[in-house]
Formats: sequence, structure tokens, C-alpha cells
Amino acid sequence: MKSGNVEESSLPELTQEQIERLSTIAEETARQYVLSKVQAKFLETLNITVEAEGGKPLTLAIEVELVLSSVMKDFDARGLAEEAVKKAFESAEKYLRELGCPSQK
Repeated sequence: MKSGNVEESSLPELTQEQIERLSTIAEETARQYVLSKVQAKFLETLNITVEAEGGKPLTLAIEVELVLSSVMKDFDARGLAEEAVKKAFESAEKYLRELGCPSQK
């Protein structure tokens, strides 16, 4: 399990729709990353929580909790969760950068 925060102060205040999209992007990225490394049948639990708070600066918290099947006892579940969080933050930051650059809209 891992969580963290990202703050972006150079952006205009995000709309509720943009915050929801940001959360969806982060969650989908984390889920896709985990499923790219472990087959779903070996996952007993996969919970991904994304919370975005505030308008400016925006605070983003991402948590990935996973429990693997006993068959995967030698697999680094903590490392997988941490990497999934990292990938989710990367995709969230990319989305925020695109919002901040009108030429990419």
C-alpha cells in the first residue's frame, strides 16, 4: 500500500469535471499497471483510491491496496503497489500539464 501527494499551483482552478477526469485517469492507470504485471486470477484484493482536494493548489492522494493469491507468495506485492502509484501520478501529472497548455487541448 502506498499513497502520496502532488501539488500543481501554476494551473487555473480545476472544474469538478476536470477533477473527476483526473481521478479516473489515475485510477485506470494504476489498475492497468497492476493487471499488466499480475493476472486478475492471482489478485485476491485490488483497491485503488484516488482523492483530489482543493482547487488551487490541488492535492492528489493515490493509494493502491492489493493482496495476491498465496500462489504468488514470492512476488513483491508492495513494490507492485508502489510502482502502480508512481504510474498513476505520472499520468495525472501529464493530464494536468495538458490542461495548463492550451495548444495541447
